[in-house]
Amino acid sequence: MTALAKIVHTAPEIDAEPDLTDGFHLVIDALKLNGIETIYGVPGIPITDLGRMAQAEGLRVISFRHEQHAGNAAAIAGFLTKKPGICLTVSAPGFLNGLTALANATTNCFPMILISGSSEREIVDLQQGDYEEMDQLAIAKPLCKAAFRVLHAADIGIGVARAIRAACSGRPGGVYLDLPAKLFAQVMDAEAGRNSLVKVIDPAPAQRPAPDAIKRALDVLRSARRPLIVLGKGAAYAQADDAIRALVETSGIPYVPMSMAKGLLPDTHPLSAGAARSTALKDSDVVLLIGARLNWLLSHGKGKTWGEPGSTKFIQIDIEPREMDSNVEIVAPVVGDIGSCVQALLDGMGQGWQQPPSDWIDTLKAKREANIAKMAPKLMSNASPMTFHAALGALRTIVKERPDAILVNEGANTLDLARGIIDMYQPRKRLDVGTWGIMGIGMGFAVAAAVETGKPVLCVEGDSAFGFSGMEVETICRYGLPVCIVVFNNNGIYRGTDADPTGRDPATTVFVKDSRYDKMMEAFGGDGYHVTTPDELTRAVNAAMDSGRPALINAVIDPAAGSESGNIGSLNPQSGIKRKV
Repeated sequence: MTALAKIVHTAPEIDAEPDLTDGFHLVIDALKLNGIETIYGVPGIPITDLGRMAQAEGLRVISFRHEQHAGNAAAIAGFLTKKPGICLTVSAPGFLNGLTALANATTNCFPMILISGSSEREIVDLQQGDYEEMDQLAIAKPLCKAAFRVLHAADIGIGVARAIRAACSGRPGGVYLDLPAKLFAQVMDAEAGRNSLVKVIDPAPAQRPAPDAIKRALDVLRSARRPLIVLGKGAAYAQADDAIRALVETSGIPYVPMSMAKGLLPDTHPLSAGAARSTALKDSDVVLLIGARLNWLLSHGKGKTWGEPGSTKFIQIDIEPREMDSNVEIVAPVVGDIGSCVQALLDGMGQGWQQPPSDWIDTLKAKREANIAKMAPKLMSNASPMTFHAALGALRTIVKERPDAILVNEGANTLDLARGIIDMYQPRKRLDVGTWGIMGIGMGFAVAAAVETGKPVLCVEGDSAFGFSGMEVETICRYGLPVCIVVFNNNGIYRGTDADPTGRDPATTVFVKDSRYDKMMEAFGGDGYHVTTPDELTRAVNAAMDSGRPALINAVIDPAAGSESGNIGSLNPQSGIKRKV
């Protein structure tokens, strides 16, 4: 039932008390009307009471220690549910903390709404020095898909509706909703308030592709001798899992999944070319991109990754027309939502579809098997201290045995190697740093994954990556979430063996030697484990996940085992000048 604020007047008893509501309750009612069940945030001025009231009204309010991590939780909630994740922050510094997550959500096409309290417009515009004064709307606009400010209680329903539709429609993304402090206390007639609320109808309507575009794409595919499908996280977000699997298997075209698309089909599927990725990309002559962009993760569609210049033709499915030709020519652009486009391709193939030549399939199969065989000895070592490969080999087996668990992964070597080593078997079970490749998403993603799905979460972190959001282990313990964190502890960034040439300070990439991150979890009431071998790691992770309790495993990795920036070291420029020290 809608909560109403009652105001008692000194009118005669024969007069009924007016039925009133206010801005606080209108925001809550607008969210509930649109199926929002969870808010992630950090309490403080001027939104503390909004969080309290939302909780009292039945919304789940997950309170974090830092707004950036609450924002990351909201962003990945949007990815998992296709409904906008809600992040609630205080004004100015709190808003700025949440803005990083909002920009990352927009870049990754995750539907998210950042709702922030703010100072009064009259004071901000005259720059009179209000508490945490800042023109937040102006700052947010360049970093998100849309930004709105609500000044009157009667407009709250429209403001929330516009934010939801903007976040979900077309290419999803982040939206900022600015709510000045004075708005919350505004009072209006309750019936008028109810009538002002808007339930968003079909916020992400299907956008079906043009028949000519489908015919063109099929003609190009028919001409291919070495076709390849690349599945991006947009394909995972679309939740068109059955149609995508049918397209792959009907066409007989091998596929390479980007990291967050792993599991749309099992990585062990006969047509998976993930373990032969380099060969598949370099030698393919026609590539069908489904929810994947030709950005830096795919070498912009050119260079040595893709063989000789002009040797590869690209077909691209994307809901955003401006994405086409962003780096190279797209010979067959297919504009529309992924589910509709994939189904249209399937329908167009018909009964007479010719699958790719067997020599192409055999080439990729042989390369895949050779790479797997070459990797196997590295994954089987039980030495102490562990290498990254040996530790990930142990986790690979655990994920195979627990395919329903959600894997969250970030780091440098920890991330880069895990992408190739740990197979996934179900869609939307792998969550990682995405398009920007930023660190710090781990704890926020882990919290939201547990809250939104109810599934156990295995969070595999480099020690550097864990440092960005590690304090949120208290949040995990406070809510009793089934999250098992594994920190790959090699005493530093990339490796823990660097030294300051002057001998004055620790090297810039080195942490405190032999840190015990497990003690941090124990301090908040969770379970801590300290392991030095893959066998110990296996036992600890299984025990932690069987318990369903918050746990952190400090996994000791050889400090010399890492390499700088994993496989993207070329992005770190090298100085051409050598100085004497």
